[in-house]
Amino acid sequence: MSLWRRPSTRIGALAIVCLVAHVGLAHGAGVGRHAADLPLLVALAAGGGPLVAQLARHAWRGEFGADLLAGISILTSIALGEYLAGTIVVLMLSGGQVLEDYAIGRASSALTALAARMPTIAHRVDAQATSDVPVEALAVGDVVEIHPHEICPVDGVVIAGHGRMDESYLTGEPFEITKTQGSPVISGARNGDARLTVRATRRANDSRYARVMAVMRDAEQRRPRLRRLGDELAIVYTPLAVGLAGAAWLVTGDPVRFLAVVVIATPCPLLIGIPVAIIGAVSLAARRAIIVKSPVVLEQITSCRTAIFDKTGTLTYGEPELVEQTTADGQDAREMLALVASAERYSKHPLARAIAAAAAKAGFALSDATEVSEPPGAGMRAVVRGRRIHLQSRRAFVASPAGAGVALPAEAGGLECLVAIDGRFAALLRFRDAPRAESRDFVSHLAPAHHFDRVMIVSGDRRAEVAFLAERVGIGAIHAEQTPEQKLELVRQETARARTLYVGDGINDAPAMKAATVGIALGRNTEVTAEAADVVILDNTLRKVDEVLHIGRHMRAVALQSAIGGMALSLAGMLAAAAGLLTPVNAAIGQEIIDVLAVLNALRAGVAPAQIQDFER
Repeated sequence: MSLWRRPSTRIGALAIVCLVAHVGLAHGAGVGRHAADLPLLVALAAGGGPLVAQLARHAWRGEFGADLLAGISILTSIALGEYLAGTIVVLMLSGGQVLEDYAIGRASSALTALAARMPTIAHRVDAQATSDVPVEALAVGDVVEIHPHEICPVDGVVIAGHGRMDESYLTGEPFEITKTQGSPVISGARNGDARLTVRATRRANDSRYARVMAVMRDAEQRRPRLRRLGDELAIVYTPLAVGLAGAAWLVTGDPVRFLAVVVIATPCPLLIGIPVAIIGAVSLAARRAIIVKSPVVLEQITSCRTAIFDKTGTLTYGEPELVEQTTADGQDAREMLALVASAERYSKHPLARAIAAAAAKAGFALSDATEVSEPPGAGMRAVVRGRRIHLQSRRAFVASPAGAGVALPAEAGGLECLVAIDGRFAALLRFRDAPRAESRDFVSHLAPAHHFDRVMIVSGDRRAEVAFLAERVGIGAIHAEQTPEQKLELVRQETARARTLYVGDGINDAPAMKAATVGIALGRNTEVTAEAADVVILDNTLRKVDEVLHIGRHMRAVALQSAIGGMALSLAGMLAAAAGLLTPVNAAIGQEIIDVLAVLNALRAGVAPAQIQDFER
């Protein structure tokens, strides 16, 4: 919904028009006070009424936030005939809600852009004819043509054609994936120069596009409470203001003093200053390739005390290199690598890139593959030159018929996979994924600079491999060979002890990332992870994680300065109003001056702090 279509925007605009009309009538010749007050009554009825009704609903549910004083001010101004003061309060209150709506829209803009690029029409093939139909009309089993450079409208499998697809927008992979008969395709991928024919394996409602749209709907319905910090401060501030206003009325017997106190006490530094600071911080993050989807995490991240990291692609570059080949007796190492590379060029797995790079370096000519499949957790299968190739983990190979009685090389640190050709052990391939250059420095500074008490690695990889990396980057707590379900349970346990920060990049991180207090997706590796994350970092570097921590700290400091400074000025104004030095209208004008000062200070949250990174490398 656009900002103009939101009720708070229209109420604010109405209040401004009515204030201008009131000033014009009040200074017009021959116009009485009652006529001049009519625009103000319109503003209070049409604008203040809905706002007060909304506050009443919140109060009925036991939700007493920073805007309670604004509701009291509006009702009291109507009761005492101080319509100008009440209308100014309506303008202040609606203005804060407009800023909050703007911040929410800004936070979901990355997902909005993703949803906007999806096609709505598909080229369905039926009885040798092709017709354009809505994507929603596609059923499982329908055959769809994807023309060159079009966006794939559905999840499916290639049944005819040979080409390449760019999946980087959804997966973060910086290269195109070869597609041939049997290759899976995902909705949202951009086709290359060739025409492909695809059989749909999911309905549109179950595709990746549908999952993105579900997140969009959830973002519309789940309104982050941007004033949570303000509500915490209001727990002390609101009773103090009401008590002081009541005491002024009780001592002097003048209800107008009560109104003057609550008007200048209206906590607009909380209602407006804090959302402005959050908008500025969200904008600052976006300019630095950091998408903050849930703005409330900028408050929460400064209180996280346990940091949990995935391994591959997070603490490492996610670009392993083939460093060792151990072939079975009688197996030609060069032929084996050529066959494996021919199969793996259809895969997106990080080890596939390493194998392809090794084959390219050796100058091998690759062959086409058929019957390509890569079920999750089951390895890679393909047929190349009539030979059946199967790459899988040591554990899966040992449990398979091909692994019965086979004496494998001893385990060692690092990554590995086993190759079976025509059902027999052919080779063991070992890889090394180097830790990021900044990983050790970044990990070591988390405790002194950001007050983290615990740092750990949670990974699905082998223990020897995880321990090797942990020693290199300086992490003592490791949890290896974890399934996504085990990761989720571990993060839940840690979050029950202290607030947690989870940093990952893979699809298996999504459930755990969602369970953490703050989840950060590094490198936009998959859209599923990006949906689960609170923050998506588009640059693949840990420096940006450090920037998020600093932006959160900077935002909180600026917001507190605006809120507490504004409250202090309001308190001084309350004392003046209680002493009879301010009328309700003067109090409203004084509150507007305080608002301007609070907002001007809050704008500093959109400017990068002097120190936005604080580790050496």
